[in-house]
Amino acid sequence: MSPAPASILRDTPPDGGWGWAVVFGAFISIGFSYAFPKALTVFFKDIQLIFGASYSQIAWISSIMLAAMYAGGPISSILVNRYGSRPVVIAGGVMCGIGMVTASFGNTITHLYICVGVVGGFGLSFNLQPSVTIIGKYFQVKRPLANGLAMAGSPVLLCTLAPINQFLFNQFGWRGSFFILGALLLNCCVAGSLMRPICPKPTGSQLTQTNGTPKRPTTDRSEAQVNGHNTQLEKGCLENFNKFLDLSLFKHRGFLIYIVGNAVMFFGFFAPVVFLAPYALSHGFDEYSSAFLLSIMGFVDMFARPLTGLMANTKWIRPRIQYFFSFAIIYNGLCHLLCPLASGYGGLAAYSVFFGIAFGMVCALLFETLMDLVGPQRFSSAVGLATIIECCPVLLGPPIGGALVDTFGDYKYLYLMCGAVMVFAGLFLFVMNIYNYRMLERERRQEEGQVEEGCEDQEQGLGLRERGEPSSEEQGEAGNEAKKQQIP
Repeated sequence: MSPAPASILRDTPPDGGWGWAVVFGAFISIGFSYAFPKALTVFFKDIQLIFGASYSQIAWISSIMLAAMYAGGPISSILVNRYGSRPVVIAGGVMCGIGMVTASFGNTITHLYICVGVVGGFGLSFNLQPSVTIIGKYFQVKRPLANGLAMAGSPVLLCTLAPINQFLFNQFGWRGSFFILGALLLNCCVAGSLMRPICPKPTGSQLTQTNGTPKRPTTDRSEAQVNGHNTQLEKGCLENFNKFLDLSLFKHRGFLIYIVGNAVMFFGFFAPVVFLAPYALSHGFDEYSSAFLLSIMGFVDMFARPLTGLMANTKWIRPRIQYFFSFAIIYNGLCHLLCPLASGYGGLAAYSVFFGIAFGMVCALLFETLMDLVGPQRFSSAVGLATIIECCPVLLGPPIGGALVDTFGDYKYLYLMCGAVMVFAGLFLFVMNIYNYRMLERERRQEEGQVEEGCEDQEQGLGLRERGEPSSEEQGEAGNEAKKQQIP
């Protein structure tokens, strides 16, 4: 049977062609995944007054949504490995739309937690993970650039959603706005339809041709049974589960360094964005001016991501992309540490510019560095396992920041905390990557030494045979035979 027309059979990633349409689809789905929780902060002030919630309680809406987006990573990985990216992204778009529409009828803050946070968050998870996975299947040489362009969807949509949300809020209130945004999120289904699956080209060992009909090789039943036991059953549930989610990644040193550093980083990664508009409101600026700060940040971020991907694709930075990622995190933290020194609206606008650059650099490199460590074949499982671990700091980061605001009545302590956490995470990754690269170099030299020793032994044996002399192995075998003959 011939392959489905929707699939492409290739030996290597095409690095172009339909891949750019896939990048555009990923641009939309990734954009909604990251920008939507941030753009919802425009409604927080009114929802807080209506429900009488504290800063910490209202921050749980975006926090739960982001945490559910990350917690759904393993589920999304299993579904992607089983069904492919296209149906998973389409299902995620439907879930996001349903979550926002049902949230518009909510009367309690808990209702928003469930509909916006849990349902919408899992829908965004089904949009995010398949999108970043399929890029690695379509691109290899131009992969950093493709990742940067796809990740640029977040600032582009953030730049447009922030003022649109403010307009919708003024015209229809938060309930009507949520209903309209639910319909808008259905565009993720359109983005998912662009993600045509790509499959490896079958080889002669995989498919045999019989009378023009492909035939799968059969397995002899005697080979499947050893000592009366079925070897397939002996593999156990864990080995079967590894087909869909590779748990052996927890033995990968580079992967462990990545998830530890990122888990620390995410405690201070999203809170500054979530509280940027409320921070401006606390300084006495109007709603449109406060929302415009998000647009400034998004506009700068929009250019920072593809430019970072272009830089990461150069021959000077790509071999050292892990160090580049560490620098981006440290730069991000320094921006937050300097934020309390900004005075007036001009100071906050300048902070938004530098923060947009730093935020774009981190986001553009976030998944590219992981793919650089584990490779595209294991990336789907790696990103699923990484996101489930990162969901805890993603969940707790904004509420901790909101608790600091409730305790001290000032946002500067939130930004100081986030900046210190980010700087520490960047330094940790920088030092540990130096260690990892040195260990990899040492292991490579040891393997080369073993290979050279094996080659020398083979050459020595060949030389002895050419001269008619027995090799050391043959001498040992001859000695053993002589000893056996001497035994009565």
